[in-house]
Amino acid sequence: MRKLQFICLAAFAFLYSNTTFAQENEATNYDQGFRLGFGVNGGIPTDNDYRWSLGGDVRLQYDLSKRTSLTLTTGFTNLFMKDQNGVEVKDLGFIPAKAGFKAFVWEDQFYVLGEVGAGFAVTNGYDDTTFLWAPGIGYANKYIDISVRYEDYNKFNTNQVALRLAYGFKL
Repeated sequence: MRKLQFICLAAFAFLYSNTTFAQENEATNYDQGFRLGFGVNGGIPTDNDYRWSLGGDVRLQYDLSKRTSLTLTTGFTNLFMKDQNGVEVKDLGFIPAKAGFKAFVWEDQFYVLGEVGAGFAVTNGYDDTTFLWAPGIGYANKYIDISVRYEDYNKFNTNQVALRLAYGFKL
């Protein structure tokens, strides 16, 4: 697990440093601004306690340059539990609040994204908050954003691989 975290962090740092130098000249010619996106998420948890997840999100993105952006993401995610030895266990619903950095690395459409934040449990008697981090890769054009991410929830004792399909537009 620690090895995967280190590899994701190292890849993110390399890609960030690789794209930073190329942006100096084009940043002065780029119209900075905000974008707003609405997404649907589905995921497969990597442990045996949860069957699948489903959620929705809203992402505010501020474009620093043509290839770099800051993001704020929130929404709702539900982790659907498996029955434990014939005993029905309640699902876990939570609100994620994440800040991130997006860097376009190929043809201004393919990107890497790193997000960190917190997940606030809000359903079925769960009363916990977890640190979460989520590296991902994706494709975006003027309106459509499709991404795959790994998302780790420390205190919820799980993580997942999730697919996000979103519609976005410039504000």
